[in-house]
Amino acid sequence: MRKALTVGIDDYPGVPLNGCEKDAFSFTNVLKTNGDGSPNFSVKTLTSSSEEITKPILRQSIESLFADDSEIALLYFSGHGLIKSTGGYLVTPDHQAYDEGISMDEILKYANDSKAKEKVIIFDCCHSGAAGSPALSQSNSAQLAEGLSILTASRDYEAAFETEEGGVFTSLVVSALEGGAADLRGHITPGSVYAYVDQALGPWDQRPIFKTNVSRFTSLRNIEPPVPLSILRKLCDYFPEPQDYHSLDPSYEDTEDAALDEHVAIFKDLQKLAGVGLVKPVDEDHMYYAALRSKACRLTALGAHYWRLVNSEKI
Repeated sequence: MRKALTVGIDDYPGVPLNGCEKDAFSFTNVLKTNGDGSPNFSVKTLTSSSEEITKPILRQSIESLFADDSEIALLYFSGHGLIKSTGGYLVTPDHQAYDEGISMDEILKYANDSKAKEKVIIFDCCHSGAAGSPALSQSNSAQLAEGLSILTASRDYEAAFETEEGGVFTSLVVSALEGGAADLRGHITPGSVYAYVDQALGPWDQRPIFKTNVSRFTSLRNIEPPVPLSILRKLCDYFPEPQDYHSLDPSYEDTEDAALDEHVAIFKDLQKLAGVGLVKPVDEDHMYYAALRSKACRLTALGAHYWRLVNSEKI
């Protein structure tokens, strides 16, 4: 069971936002199915336009998310965030002085105590980097139980920006989940999402924060691999050792009179592998000329990595 709670709040008295509900729906839509349309997360979406989101309602929903032993429990929040001497807070529309919303430290306790095998928290709000480092511990160190990952839009002292289209951070996260952060097996993990967002934001932009305590990354979403896995699994056939060369000649190119069907089929696989950076021609710029001039091809460093995954039966 894969559960997710997504929350988007625009309707704040006196300090409304514009794109948080849109962000929540965008996140929900990409998360609930995999790239092939198969079910992924069972998502509960809370938005301020569809229902009143008070502190008790939000607290109960978060507590319920982390209450059972699901495979993965994911919390996404887009709205106002607040930082005080007592830590960070997710602000709710019923906020008032000294009672602004749900403490990030309280949410951390729910997640740390959860029996879910994997827990993921994603916050797109100002000062969201405070999540995971309890203020009352008087330490800047993250205090995450095993299996918990936290991804936030900004540092604890930074704002999180939005445009007319929604939050800058969420737009990148959604793009990452749509496939931008996928590996060659089609897996998208919290770590790859962070790497995608981090690379997209410059050093003077808001800086996303990633905190994790996991021994392995669980895939948040799967898409169709850019190269079929059946072809990836042939890496060890075409290259018995990762340092080996695969010799080519005109019989591999289907436009040549010397073309052999068996070699042409292999060459099409090698060209697909070259297209995703796993294979490269030797002493030529293109695979086509490597074949015509009887050169060879070899694995790239990334190709050698995937060769090892295939060889150890991990693909």
